[in-house]
Amino acid sequence: MKRPITDFSAGTALRRRAHALIPGGCHTYAKGDDQYPVLSPGHVVRGAGCRVWDADGNEYIEYGMGNRAVTLGHAHPAVIEAVRAQLGEGVSFTRPAAIEVEAAEAFLSLIDNAEMVKFSKDGSDATSGAVKIARAYTGRDLIAICADHPFFSVDDWFIGSTPIHGGIPDAVRRLTVKFRYNDIESVKALLAEHPGRIAGFILEAARVEPPRDDFLAELKRLAHADGALLILDEMITGFRYHLQGAQRLYGIDPDLSTWGKALANGFSVSALAGKREFMRLGDLTQSDRPRVFLMSTTHGGETHGLAAAMATIDVYRREPVIEHLQRAGARLRAGVSEAAQRRGVQDYVSVIGADCNLLYATRDAALQPSQAFRTLFLQETIKRGVIMPSLVVSYAHTDADIDETIEAIDGALEVYTRALADGVEKYLVGPPSIPVYRTWNEKR
Repeated sequence: MKRPITDFSAGTALRRRAHALIPGGCHTYAKGDDQYPVLSPGHVVRGAGCRVWDADGNEYIEYGMGNRAVTLGHAHPAVIEAVRAQLGEGVSFTRPAAIEVEAAEAFLSLIDNAEMVKFSKDGSDATSGAVKIARAYTGRDLIAICADHPFFSVDDWFIGSTPIHGGIPDAVRRLTVKFRYNDIESVKALLAEHPGRIAGFILEAARVEPPRDDFLAELKRLAHADGALLILDEMITGFRYHLQGAQRLYGIDPDLSTWGKALANGFSVSALAGKREFMRLGDLTQSDRPRVFLMSTTHGGETHGLAAAMATIDVYRREPVIEHLQRAGARLRAGVSEAAQRRGVQDYVSVIGADCNLLYATRDAALQPSQAFRTLFLQETIKRGVIMPSLVVSYAHTDADIDETIEAIDGALEVYTRALADGVEKYLVGPPSIPVYRTWNEKR
């Protein structure tokens, strides 16, 4: 093993400055200090491929890759070249940039079951736009979300359904209802409870497990029979499960779909796509229904972001990105599972999800899900040069990177084994991580 990473002094100082200036210390709650051990890098200063360097100069192999947004690898040459070329031409104008049309054509040539697309900057814009269309088209207020999928939007219609609902009126919170993934009976029960009142159903095509018993098709059938729309959130699955999204992999044709993250390899681009019948509600020509103020952002047509999206799509068309993600993930899953088996902790640490989108579960001595053991696991892998809030691979992860990761995880599992016997508090430095969705902060 390489010398353990234990010096985070510069990063710790940067954290203190950040918390004095930024609520939560950063701009994405999932990246917050409450999600990581005390012994972890406070800030990343640069990345290349699948590796990043923190404020103290420590080097890591990274997983999750910008919350699953960077599928090709940090600073991928083809994407950076396209962005640099576009920056020299300007990034934002009074009238639409020509590249907006080119990017729409490139996107719709790939996602060919959609007829129109609207670009914006983040996933929340796209999902909230889809919800607005569903409500306008159906004349209904209720939105049904999948309770098993953790995040859809920062906006009130979703966050109001979570424990962190400060500032959201109860009247708004009551407009969101929930169903369960792969549980068609929960869908039927929801429709029976709210007949003719649900505007749309929104869910990811898959997360930890794939759809069973034709769940997606049956959900669409039931939604349409009741007059509701089906919205598929492809933020994570798009450009990871299949070149044309999980909808193509699973053979489902949604009314609306939302895209982001991997669409521009980390640059800020999201998309709402769908059938013309629904998308035209945000158009300038339809006159049979009230207008929908769909998505309108100053930076929605930013030229360098769209150039990054087009370059990313081109790489996916030319190179075996999807195949590599599947193969690298399968290699990582096998190696971690073998290490856990060898250490005798296979019941306590398990790898779950699709090969291209791996997660892991951590359990305590009583086999209960444990944030403390998760934090310990992160602490020990970070010490060994691996940052892994998930085990999501990129096109930049090589076999050598995967093997180095497995070695680091094996070392972390040795500590995990001792913690199961001696108690996690003996090995964990500082408090455990805590869920983002909580009504009150704990004193830390």
